[in-house]
Amino acid sequence: MNPDDDLPTRKDDPVSLLARQDLDPLSVAELEARIAALDAEIARSRQKIQRAVNHRASADALFKG
Repeated sequence: MNPDDDLPTRKDDPVSLLARQDLDPLSVAELEARIAALDAEIARSRQKIQRAVNHRASADALFKG
């Protein structure tokens, strides 16, 4: 399985652009800052997913009853 299979298909998608960025010119400090920013974005995305799941569960419970 190709790791790029999980990436969005649009060429101008920010995640696709990020994944193709050349990391060679970055220093260790820049790479660590990049990882910290990506970790923060992952946490933000997970929170959004959790809110969506909770919202859906609440709506399902409301309309089941």
